[in-house]
Formats: sequence, C-alpha cells, structure tokens
Amino acid sequence: MPPVYPPAALFIDGEWLERPGAPVICPATGETLGSVPHAGKEDLDRALAAAERGFAVWRETAPDRRAEIILEAMRLLRARAGEIATTITLEQGKPLASAKAEVLRGSELVAWDAEEGRRAYGRVIPAPPGFRQSVRLEPIGPVAAFTPWSAPTSAPGRKLGAALAAGCSVVLKAAEETPGGACALVQCFADAGLPAGVVNLVFGSPAEISSHLIASPVIRLVTFTGSVPVGIHLAGLAAARMKPAVMELGGHGPVVVCEDADPLAAALQAAAAKFRNAGQVCISPTRFLVHERHYRPFVEAFVRQAAAIKVGNGLDPDSQMGPLANDRRVRAMEELVEDALALGGRCLTGGKRLPGAGHFFPPTVLEQVPAEARILTEEPFGPVAVMDSFRSLEEAIAKANATRYGLAAYAFTDSAAAAETLSERLEVGHVAINHFGGGVPESPFGGVKESGIGREGGKESLDAYLVTKYVSQRFLAR
Repeated sequence: MPPVYPPAALFIDGEWLERPGAPVICPATGETLGSVPHAGKEDLDRALAAAERGFAVWRETAPDRRAEIILEAMRLLRARAGEIATTITLEQGKPLASAKAEVLRGSELVAWDAEEGRRAYGRVIPAPPGFRQSVRLEPIGPVAAFTPWSAPTSAPGRKLGAALAAGCSVVLKAAEETPGGACALVQCFADAGLPAGVVNLVFGSPAEISSHLIASPVIRLVTFTGSVPVGIHLAGLAAARMKPAVMELGGHGPVVVCEDADPLAAALQAAAAKFRNAGQVCISPTRFLVHERHYRPFVEAFVRQAAAIKVGNGLDPDSQMGPLANDRRVRAMEELVEDALALGGRCLTGGKRLPGAGHFFPPTVLEQVPAEARILTEEPFGPVAVMDSFRSLEEAIAKANATRYGLAAYAFTDSAAAAETLSERLEVGHVAINHFGGGVPESPFGGVKESGIGREGGKESLDAYLVTKYVSQRFLAR
C-alpha cells in the first residue's frame, strides 16, 4: 500500500484551518500529493493578534515550564519520526534515511534551546551604597519566521526552539513546497500543551505574507533561512521598520585539499558530502581546491564516486540521492552547466537532466571552469561540483574567499600550522578540518559577508530573541 500524504492546513490561535491553495507536487514522480492552503490578509491579521495574545501568556510562563512543554514536543517528534520522514521524502525527495535523520537532528537542536532558556541569566552590577544595578534579559516579543523547503522540519524547528525557549511567540511562514513537515512539527507542539496563539503557522504568497507580517507593529523580530537575494529583501523590509533580523543565507562552500592530505580518503568523504540531499544544503561543499600534486588522483576518485551514486525515488531503500525539489532547480542546474561549458569548462560526469518523470539531475563534476562562470559566483544549491587546483596555501585561501558568500568551508591537512592558518583566514562562519560534519547543537551557526546576520545554536542561540534591559534603582531613605 503506497504511503499516504497527510493534509496540510493553517494553524492559527490553536486551530487548524482549511483554505483553498495550490497543489503539492512529489518531486520524484511529478504527481500531486495534496494541496497547501494559502492564507489571506484576514488570516494573517488573525495570526498576528493570536501571537500578541500568546506572547502575553508565554512570557509569563516559568522557564522550567516552557522547557517542559518544548521537551515533550520533541519527545513526540522523535516518536513520530518514521511517519514524518515518509512525509518529507514524499514532498521534498530526500532518501528516507536522510529524512528521518533530519527529524532527529531537529529534535536535538530544539531540545538544546529548551535547556538554554532555563539559563538565560541576567546579572547584578556592583553599585554604591543605596543603589542596586542589574541587567535583565527579556523576550523581545512576537517573531515572524520564514523557512525553506530544503529542511521541512528541522529548519522550522530551529526557529521555534530558540523563540519559544526565550519566551517569544511566533508566526511561522513555512515553505509551500513542503508543508507536511512543518505541520507535523507544529502538531507536536500543540499536542505537548503549548498555549493557543504561541505558535501560528501560515502558507501562501511569500511576498504578500512577508510584507504584511514584517510591517505589522506586533512583530518585533524577523528570522529567515533561505537564499541571499530573498534574505537581502527581507532584511531591507525589517530595517525600514527598525526591526532586528536573523538571516541564515546561502553558501558556496570551498574545500581545500592540502599537499600533505590523503587525496583518495578526502575524495571519498567529499563526494558523499557534496551530494547529500542532492546538494540542496546551505553548507554543501561546491568548489574543490586541490593541491596540484594531488589534483588528478583526487578528481578521478571523486568522479568515480559521483558516477556510482544511485539516483532515484527517496522511498526506494537503494536510492542514495533523490530528486531536486522542483523543476526550477533542474533548470537552474542546466543553465549553470551550460554557461560553464560555453566558457570553456569540461564536464567529467553528469551534466544533463535524467529522463523520465520527476525532477532528477545526476551528480555532476566540472573542471577548467573560468572565474567568470556563473557557477563560481552563484550558489548552485544542487548536485554540481567544480574542481580546481592550487600551488600554494596563499593561492588556495585567495580562491576560497573569492565570493560574496561566507557560510562554511572545509579543509584537509595533517599540518597543525596549515589547519590554524585556514581556520583563521577562511572568511566563513563555519570551518571543518578533515571532515564534513555540520554543527552540533552546542555550536553557533551562521555566516559572514552575504551569507547572513546573527547565529543559531550554541549559547548564542537565544541572543536575538532576548532584549537586554539595564535597571538602576536608588533606595530612598525613610
């Protein structure tokens, strides 16, 4: 019996609401799974009013009680991970094991935030006799959160975890392509006893929703995960209203393989990392900078690994890479590859849309790509890797930093000195040496340059959601 895709709805003031909307398409088959409701302005106004009321309740809820509810929601999320993973695979395409891993990782991130909410300490400042000086941390207020289709559950979870732990309410606008993962997450919070209005979930026209929510005086903070152009636009809307923003934007991850590294071991790891979620990951490695001594062995090993990856429906247990999320991404890959080849680049494997139904594009490897090619200046967000060589570490660092992006970078070396130089001089917010691991809940995550503003995760996770207030009190003599 084929898996059933659950119905999607708006969630406003503690109620699930059905509305007309648009179809949700399975990227592996092209079939319609269901529909995603579109919120009208009345729905958005109701969500804003609910968030305002919800904030008044939630900010007065004791931190340990807030943590208790959040952790219970994560217990439910883990218990439902199998069914939620199937929903994610149907709507987003990633292999079932990867979808389940996303759900479980998302629960870890939210659980960390729940505990951090209990440690949002203020402080007392030494004062002269007759005075008391203190610093207090208070929730900033209702939050407008916008999340992408690439991580249907963990991306919304990252926003909700920090906001709720800090005592804020949220109006969440999740991705219309993948509503099921977000609905399942919100249902866990509702079932855990979250008060009505504290979390509200809407879908619809991104431009209309973002402009309406950000302009509202109810919203005090804007947080977004997605592409650089959209992030710049939303940050501008927020700035026009003097509202702070957290922006986790795109990347163009460089990988530096030094002369003292093992090129075959590095290539094995690199191919697995590059094609995870079909390259639709913000920290996905894209530009592979290999010392000239190891360039050809590395490239040959990488191409062998890439060509051997089985591409197919994520519900097939043998599939190692699923489809791209939508046809726009397939067209984007075709255009980037065609541009690179027209400028003199070479395609070593892949490069063309796979035949048949669904949005499938194979693992693709390019080399001899000139610097002016679009693939070297635009985030591909897909399964395309670019190979290049270098002679000196200085040259490698210069090439690695030669983009407007600064999210994640990777390097392989046995030299402590080289590792320290790379860690210090790579212009990114996340550096991994000798592996491709992402951050852990205890670590901050975010970018520099056009890759973002602010951090998510680690002890910094709640910073944007809290207002620092200084209180100075003089005791009157009696």
